[in-house]
Amino acid sequence: MTVDAHHHLWDLDVRDQPWITGERMSPLRRDFLPHDLAAALRGSTVDATVLVQTVSDPDETPEMLVLADTVDRIAAVVGWVDLTGRDVRERIGRLQSHPSGRWLRGIRHQVEDEPDPDWLLRPEVLNGLAAVEDAGLLYELLVRPHQLPAATKVVGQLPQLTFVLDHCAKPPIADGELEPWASRIRALAAHPNVVCKLSGLVTEDDWDRQPDPVRLRRYVDVVLEAFGPERLMFGSDWPVCLLAAEYGQVVRVARELTAGLDERARSAIFDGTAREVYRIPRVEPQNRG
Repeated sequence: MTVDAHHHLWDLDVRDQPWITGERMSPLRRDFLPHDLAAALRGSTVDATVLVQTVSDPDETPEMLVLADTVDRIAAVVGWVDLTGRDVRERIGRLQSHPSGRWLRGIRHQVEDEPDPDWLLRPEVLNGLAAVEDAGLLYELLVRPHQLPAATKVVGQLPQLTFVLDHCAKPPIADGELEPWASRIRALAAHPNVVCKLSGLVTEDDWDRQPDPVRLRRYVDVVLEAFGPERLMFGSDWPVCLLAAEYGQVVRVARELTAGLDERARSAIFDGTAREVYRIPRVEPQNRG
């Protein structure tokens, strides 16, 4: 069994994805719907997935919750609310009381696009994060390396809130640099309430080259040492990964990069950690209810 802890779906007739711009991003400028996900997963061992928000639009999350009700493999949803809003608690409550609200596990915001590197430390954002904690949800950190110091301060201020770091904070793989990303990752990982997704790495490498475990290994070794397998989980970042690799390639590269670990460690990364963090039971799809 495998859990894919990070993927997206979108229908451009329903909602634009304004971040898909330029010729290089053109492979993503089409719909990616449940049947496309099923095709991507065909032949894989993935039996459960986590559907993650893509835009700062309050209407997207209820739509994703409905998808979780109708698509067998989707076992958890990470949605969006305006963390700075005065009504953030009410908005989270409405999502949880939605007819399909039982699938909501976390909240995410595109902090990587915020010009202020200390955005996470703003009082109104901290209030929003406290609301996430009080609702029993987790918060996903979508940040870049220069935003890691602020993220580290925040996770220290909210030790009871589980944080999930997306895409290893997007290390500069294409440039071949480790620092200061590596040191900042270790500082963040020193907080036990942070879990990291082994995801999004192929798109931080050079898209014109085939995914190469040799180039990625230095970065994976850093997060393995910092977090340990019990706080790491695999995510494909499909369909964004298609900019650099097909779904099957992403899985193969991840498995090759973790091939030196024992069976228990690999099971944690590809299955156990995500099931624990997102509360995904081991049940047959037709018995989900």
